[in-house]
Amino acid sequence: MARVSRKSRLGFVYRLIVVILRPLLVLITKRDYRGVENLNFDGGIIAAMNHNSWFDPFVVAQFMWDNDRPPKFLAKSTIFRIPVIGQLVYLAGQIPVYRDSRHAKIAVRGAIKGVERGEAIVLSPEGTLTRDPNLWPMDGKTGAARIALATKAPVIPVAHWGAQFVLAPYSKKLKLFPRKTVIVQAGKPVDLSDLYGQEITGEVLKDATSRIMDAITNELAQIRNETPPAQRMPWTKERP
Repeated sequence: MARVSRKSRLGFVYRLIVVILRPLLVLITKRDYRGVENLNFDGGIIAAMNHNSWFDPFVVAQFMWDNDRPPKFLAKSTIFRIPVIGQLVYLAGQIPVYRDSRHAKIAVRGAIKGVERGEAIVLSPEGTLTRDPNLWPMDGKTGAARIALATKAPVIPVAHWGAQFVLAPYSKKLKLFPRKTVIVQAGKPVDLSDLYGQEITGEVLKDATSRIMDAITNELAQIRNETPPAQRMPWTKERP
């Protein structure tokens, strides 16, 4: 019996956005997808990506969509309050992150529920564009680890390279032509099994987050065929 596509569960607004955006992405980018078999899990997954361009969520979204894991992105709750855009994001089922919450678990409660519904939750653990001058991932924040330890769902490291050639970090100027090749590679799940059942302390979250960031960095190093820095840049709000 053929498996029903996960896309069949999606609402009208989500599908409408895909109908509008996907042909544009096909027009302006060439795609090199790797490791797609690592997305093939029953139930929910957490796709943890690097973040080096404001264009890269579109690149990763297309990768997930093309491989039957329609993504649900975590977005700052303030985006949902923007007129029109916020309503569309909400109707498309994207998930707000309440960063001003006093309780860190509450901040990602929507993501936890999404994983439990069997969805593919996509987020950048860095929480912002990398400040590393060579575009290697920085240290991550603990959101991905919290979701993973609460749900025991697979954490799939998803690295990409090429989005920054379409839209440079912090730039608003698109460089659409000639078409750029974007490479997206999914790795094997991050092993967090020894942390399941432990008390969720700061040290446990730090350990899990470090493993997730190591996995993303390793996938990116394979794509770039380069050696990453021995130490990741500390997380910072300051631009380089």
